[in-house]
Amino acid sequence: MKKHFILIHLLLFTILANAQVEKSSELYKTIKEKDSLLFNIGFNNCDIIQFKKLVSDNFEFYHDQGGITKSKSEFIQSIENGLCKLDYKPKRVIDEESLDIFPLNNNGVLYGAIQTGTHSFYAIEKNKEEYLTSVAKYTHLWILENGNWKLSKGLSYNHKDVDKPIDNKLLFSDKEETERWLEQKSIPALGIGYIEDGKIKQISVFGELEKGKTAPKNTIWNVASLTKPITALVALKLIDSGKLSLDEALYKYYIDPDIINDPRAKKLTARIILSHQTGFSNWRGNNENGKLSFEFEPGTKYQYSGEGFEYLRKVLENKFNKSIQQLADELIFKPLKMFHTNFVWNEQYESRFAKWHTEKGGELYPNLKNNTANGADDLLTTIEDYTTFVNYVLNGAGLSKNLFKEIASEQVRINDFKHFGLGWWIDENINSNKDFAMVHGGDDIGVHTIAFIIPKTKQGLIIFTNSDNGTGAFQEVLLKYLGENGQGIMEVEMKR
Repeated sequence: MKKHFILIHLLLFTILANAQVEKSSELYKTIKEKDSLLFNIGFNNCDIIQFKKLVSDNFEFYHDQGGITKSKSEFIQSIENGLCKLDYKPKRVIDEESLDIFPLNNNGVLYGAIQTGTHSFYAIEKNKEEYLTSVAKYTHLWILENGNWKLSKGLSYNHKDVDKPIDNKLLFSDKEETERWLEQKSIPALGIGYIEDGKIKQISVFGELEKGKTAPKNTIWNVASLTKPITALVALKLIDSGKLSLDEALYKYYIDPDIINDPRAKKLTARIILSHQTGFSNWRGNNENGKLSFEFEPGTKYQYSGEGFEYLRKVLENKFNKSIQQLADELIFKPLKMFHTNFVWNEQYESRFAKWHTEKGGELYPNLKNNTANGADDLLTTIEDYTTFVNYVLNGAGLSKNLFKEIASEQVRINDFKHFGLGWWIDENINSNKDFAMVHGGDDIGVHTIAFIIPKTKQGLIIFTNSDNGTGAFQEVLLKYLGENGQGIMEVEMKR
């Protein structure tokens, strides 16, 4: 047992000592691919060949309920005699947002990687009925052996078993069944807005604001970066009315003091900002000196930046001598009767605010009560208000056809599967008809939100959660409401 303790201690120490890699890195993509081959093909389809290819001869597996498996042969035998002979088909699904990869180096030479995250297990009956059986955390040690990645050590722990299968037919319609599902996921509250044929079909809120306090239908949510599509539409409305130009230089209205002497500031336009081509980092606070600066020439490539949308807010406020709240009220909120949407905190929200929860469930983060608007982050709204907004965008947003078309047009390429338009990511080829989806998410501590629009089918889906575990709800909600299109969106997102 001392050997096993040392191994686990070493793995945890290594995780703390090494910085995780970016999701766009080659190492992240490689380990994610190997995981997919091992589990999506191997485990989910009882493909023993994949296990033999990808599992190291020195393999060991530690399970908090099933004990220790000390060899590759023992592991393969347990799969053949267990997994492959069940009366149902098992399925393992990772929580994409929880996936982290940490490199292992020896004198600067990469020799392995540690993969951590959360995964869920499902049972698929012969009638294709599917239900959740357990949720757990995992840590995998991948080692390069003769140039090939092999799974050397596996840990699966903190299992939360499900005593009674969830009735999928009742999920997201029946309050009791949905809240039992949320409890299994350790997600306190869930908001869902669904649009079909260009009309709002469902507005629902399930769960609790905090322990023992039911979340009402008019729950106030901090939606993090789902602020950006609002700011984007404010700018597009002003552009459509001729009060601003999509491609005019913005320096005459505002220049941030940090870049006032940088000639690149004169190249910033609304189009460049709305498509994340400013050259700014996400937040200036991430820079070593804490100041705003250009990392590349504006308009030359994509780099997601909250600073860009904050910059646009200041441009609009300076040019029109109105706050972003006043502009949004005039152009969007009041015409759409979005009376519960605000860029700043209102004390009236206290009693119905969805508190931010850590991944441990009952623990809370402190409330953020901004008294200053941010054009990129921390919008406060209800699921009904934001669904009304998404439905408005889906139906043209009151813009001219040419400008509306620009929203989904390729402004800058992100990767082979997606591009950025004006204010929205565009997931391409989500089905055999090569349709696309407009997507934007919002992620912060204790907050995970996301919105989808499929123009061709006139569908929209909005998901709000108030937990670090919130992304664990996305897959089921997406598949339940958007079906094959939802599956297509998931596949595109997994390729990022």
